[in-house]
Amino acid sequence: MDDPLNARDLDERLARLSLERKVRLLTGATMFTLRGDEEIGLEPMAFSDGPTGVRGLDFTGGPLTCLFPNATLLASSWRTETAEEVGRLLAEEAERQSIHVVLGPTVNLHRTPLGGRLFEAYSEDPLLTGHLAAAYVSGLQSQGIGACVKHLVANEAETDRHGVDSVVDERTLRELYLLPFEIAVDDADPWSVMAAYNKVNGIAATEQGPVNNGILKGEWGWLGLLMSDWFATQTAAPAANGGLDLVMPGPTGPWGPALVAAVEAGEVEEAVIDDHLRRLLLLASRVGALNAPRAWRTDLPEPGGAVRREQLTRLAAEGMTVLANDGSLPLARGASVALIGRPALETTCMGGGSASVRAPHQVSIADGLTEAMDGVTVVDGVAVRARVRAGQFSMRVRMYGESGALLSDHVSEEARTVGFMPDQELAEPVTRVVMSATVPGGARRIGVLAVGRATVTVGEASYDVTLESESDDIGGDFLRPPGWQTDVVLDGPTELVADVTLGGWAGLGLVAEPTPPTDDDAIAAAVAAASAADIAVVVVGLTEEQETEAFDKSTLALPGRQDELVSAVAAAARRTVVVVNAATPVLMPWASEVDAILWAGLPGQEGGHAVAAALLGDIEPAGRLVTSFPAADGASPAWGVAPTAGKLAYEEGVFVGYRGYAAKRAPAPAYWFGQGLGYGDWEYGEVTLADSVVSVDLTNVSARASREVVQVYLQPTEDDQPIRLVGFSTVSLAPGETRSVEVACDPRASRTWDDGAWRPLTGGRLLVARGLGDIRGEVPVPTGDLEAILAELVGRPLDEASQVVTDAGWQVRTFAPGSMLTMDYREDRMNLEHEDGTVTRAFVG
Repeated sequence: MDDPLNARDLDERLARLSLERKVRLLTGATMFTLRGDEEIGLEPMAFSDGPTGVRGLDFTGGPLTCLFPNATLLASSWRTETAEEVGRLLAEEAERQSIHVVLGPTVNLHRTPLGGRLFEAYSEDPLLTGHLAAAYVSGLQSQGIGACVKHLVANEAETDRHGVDSVVDERTLRELYLLPFEIAVDDADPWSVMAAYNKVNGIAATEQGPVNNGILKGEWGWLGLLMSDWFATQTAAPAANGGLDLVMPGPTGPWGPALVAAVEAGEVEEAVIDDHLRRLLLLASRVGALNAPRAWRTDLPEPGGAVRREQLTRLAAEGMTVLANDGSLPLARGASVALIGRPALETTCMGGGSASVRAPHQVSIADGLTEAMDGVTVVDGVAVRARVRAGQFSMRVRMYGESGALLSDHVSEEARTVGFMPDQELAEPVTRVVMSATVPGGARRIGVLAVGRATVTVGEASYDVTLESESDDIGGDFLRPPGWQTDVVLDGPTELVADVTLGGWAGLGLVAEPTPPTDDDAIAAAVAAASAADIAVVVVGLTEEQETEAFDKSTLALPGRQDELVSAVAAAARRTVVVVNAATPVLMPWASEVDAILWAGLPGQEGGHAVAAALLGDIEPAGRLVTSFPAADGASPAWGVAPTAGKLAYEEGVFVGYRGYAAKRAPAPAYWFGQGLGYGDWEYGEVTLADSVVSVDLTNVSARASREVVQVYLQPTEDDQPIRLVGFSTVSLAPGETRSVEVACDPRASRTWDDGAWRPLTGGRLLVARGLGDIRGEVPVPTGDLEAILAELVGRPLDEASQVVTDAGWQVRTFAPGSMLTMDYREDRMNLEHEDGTVTRAFVG
């Protein structure tokens, strides 16, 4: 979209505003909205969280909206076309709710597999992340909805996320953690960026002048708006001078009068305030919030309708990854199947925290597979949750103030709510909340989520409970509140009431669900069902307890006795397929005991339909891993997430993920970044290189159409340079079809930050691979400074000089008569004259 503002227009608008009015516009009006100003034609704007769906302006009880597959699952397609489509669909979801800016994509890297929020981010690789992010941004902004690329920068863990100081050397920061932002800015020009909670090398991200002003707005020439993460800003003058343009949320914050005073005291130039406001007005012009209210489209697909069901099923299934398969997949439709596991019945379709949305439905794997084929027996599994979770029903919510006055009486469409919000407009603060709902009879597990004192009543029984805060994070108890539960037997439908005196800002909810079987009973029933079926499909996984904002993991082991369940089933079944319902790596000690493994991610609202389509081969699960799976806890190049004395040192430097594994900085992974089988088989021909484009003849040698991901990695010759992905391309071929596939190598991945400047890497090898565990070909690359190479060879022993030029990409072709060794690279020929085994002259010609 063209930007309709020019410098004169901006100056005229700013001239109408006093300093106080300028500053007022630079803090949010509410949790997710900005103020307007009629005199300068500025309309209010609305923002929404958006990693896996456009939630809207409400944390709970808001409108129904599409729940998309999570970021790692979408990224596993390795298709920029998929990312762009997701951006366009999210733009439609934003329009349906009159949202101007979607807070996504998340481009932080998978530095350590313990990161709780990895499910929101694309991958461990900066190039793949950057290309997918740019496509997502392009798709979103092509519809006039702003993207917000987040979180700038070095924000790869959740532990102490508001205070941690990420200690990162400049080379690592530039080559890895800033690169996805740089690619997104270069290729898609996002209209906004979000500054993170953490510090970087001692400076808060919201005050990080070297990054915000020096790199983002300076070197990269970016003209967009830099907003804070919610409640991240702690200062007035340092943040304003450090490049932050907008403080979120509102209506209060550290700016306002304090920033006005800082300007009047000379601590902040008014020109700085004007620059922030220019960027805000530019954003408004881009999203249709300047001069007149935007006309929102109304002819958009419904969140739960047929159009969205097809789109979201396809997007989820295409990213699923086959990690092992002896031929058991795809499933034969005539087979009898024992579908086993708690995640089969209660499939985790989304992660926790700000990524959560209120979906029209969430299809379980049990529902999806029984709908798609006959002969399926569904058996519950072992417990997978350690914590209480809110029920799946509506409830009445009554809120009271300190005076005892009833402030609000409404029905929440979810069994969760929040006691108060910073921007809540009520007669007085809320101090007491009463939640109630009618629950079915039978054996039930009932309970409450809250921080404070609660009286829980169900029928004639009453329980007094005290629930204390479990988190130092400002949003920790809100996103994952503590809970209490107990098992009861009810004669029939019974009213469940929780009367809560609030003890802090936290999420609230009611718990009511059927009492589950014991683990021992579940394993016994699973073994019996597996023994009677042609094939057992066991679903294991994580939940929003592990895949969540504000909390990191402490282990990659599956929770509960899920590993024991898989082994017991595998010992009893004729064939065993395991579906992993998780967004991030898990340990699989039973991998050698089973016949196939399908990694299914957090598949969104159509999750069960997508898993069924993948298992049956209706849609090929052609995904490739976007992060390496360690073989054991601690067995990765970077592991810990807990800071020491407030500092989290990125000691592994540039050797993150597969880069570190390839350099033997950790034991070999269980599964490599880029690994995945799909349902096809592939033959790779000769690899050639011309003008930074790698070409390879690719043949689908299987009996079915399939999609392949051709990956190209650069292995530099320099010891301190890790291997890195420099290009990739996806291609779909019919059975027996051959095609020449070209992969352009991105120069932004083929350089190093050296003594304050970029230096291109030259020499080494380009590897063509299906993940680094399956290299299919290679081609040498030129070293670069030919004159320097030639001069370096003179005086060296012949065998040593030959190795140098071989490493530089030259190949020995002939041993010429006499005292000359001839070597070729492309159309050039290098000659080494030698005497008594020592090089006396080196030249090309």
